[in-house]
Amino acid sequence: MDQTPTPPSHHPVIVVGGGQAGLSMSYQLRRHGIDHIVFEKNTIAHAWKTQRWDSFCLVTPNWQCQLPGFPYPGEEPHGFMPRDEIVGYIEAYARAIEAPVAEGVAVTAIRRRPKGGFSVATSRGEHTADQVVMAISGYHVPAIPAFAARLPAGLRQIHSSTYRNPSQMPDGAVLVVGSGQSGCQIAEDLHLSGRKVHLVVGSAPRCPRVHRGRDAVDWLADMGQYDLPVEDHPLKEDVRRKANHYLTGRDGGRDIDLRHFALEGMSLHGRLESIDGPVLRFADDLARNLDNADAVYTGIQGAIDRHIAAKGIAAPEQAHYTPLWVPGPHAPSLDAEAAGIGSVIWATGFRADYGFIDAPAFDGRGLPIHTRGVTPVDGLYVVGLPWLHTWGSGRFSGIARDTEYLAERVVELRAKRSVGESLSLAS
Repeated sequence: MDQTPTPPSHHPVIVVGGGQAGLSMSYQLRRHGIDHIVFEKNTIAHAWKTQRWDSFCLVTPNWQCQLPGFPYPGEEPHGFMPRDEIVGYIEAYARAIEAPVAEGVAVTAIRRRPKGGFSVATSRGEHTADQVVMAISGYHVPAIPAFAARLPAGLRQIHSSTYRNPSQMPDGAVLVVGSGQSGCQIAEDLHLSGRKVHLVVGSAPRCPRVHRGRDAVDWLADMGQYDLPVEDHPLKEDVRRKANHYLTGRDGGRDIDLRHFALEGMSLHGRLESIDGPVLRFADDLARNLDNADAVYTGIQGAIDRHIAAKGIAAPEQAHYTPLWVPGPHAPSLDAEAAGIGSVIWATGFRADYGFIDAPAFDGRGLPIHTRGVTPVDGLYVVGLPWLHTWGSGRFSGIARDTEYLAERVVELRAKRSVGESLSLAS
């Protein structure tokens, strides 16, 4: 990519990030006639290209791909796009909306200017902007626990973002740490290939793929669950820290049932508490974690049942889930070498890193303080985060609403500043 420095330039709005959130923001700004530029440090849809495994596919139906002005164009609205089709969808969107994306331009610092607006340092020179939209998600740095360093040097360790396929892993069993969406799907990928898998099970909930003859996502959308704003959720802002439900769109979509995997030979363990060389020690919480995940699963089934009854909808009957397997007595430790474990995949998520932004818009954990993406700093916004406003915010289905709201705030601030400048000149 061309890294020739560019001369300093001013933009009414700078959007940082060329994924689906940044592109959607670009669409809305152009619709409002606002000049802007999108800086993308890599390429459009980079994370989808480089941080997803070969068999990855959406867990939500294709019909939820509703980028503003560009609904899903394919012939399988109830299918689940694989990784390469997702990349194609996003790249096609960028072309269709003629987004002004500068690829290969990393934003290295953002600072407020004394008289308003922002200075934006990039790998290709200095820029200024009246307003800035951060569309870089919150998944910046792989979160691998410090005690990973205590594992034997010969045991290969990778983060889930660099996993591609089973053949990539050394011979032997694989320990997958984490049972969120990535951990469960990677464990399934390895398991289906015939590899012995040890899965460390955490507190992530799970969701049925199909209930009463229809995809659960379709039911939940009809019930308004993806439109529920964060302020109306029982957990309020704490919901932003909850793990996503695990299920899969693989092979046309299905449940992920860890108990079923256990019956087929996958070894399940409670939370990983400590590491002492090859010795792994686990919490006695496996049964509780499985039970809690199933309680969410059957809770969703029950909510759908009540919706069907209330609306008088004709739908086939379906019994609620009952456990297929229960754990035996707790085994507090496992010797990785004796168990033949040759590698570890840390499916332990990411941490956010907004340290390049010099503005009082972040809490004690370094996360953005915002209401619907509007931070306390005039002209600084965030978008593309889970539960930015609703459950749909972290999905393709909710980004249009979020970016339209922020575009309206951009327009309002421009008008407010214009009036202020006019009054200043008049005085």
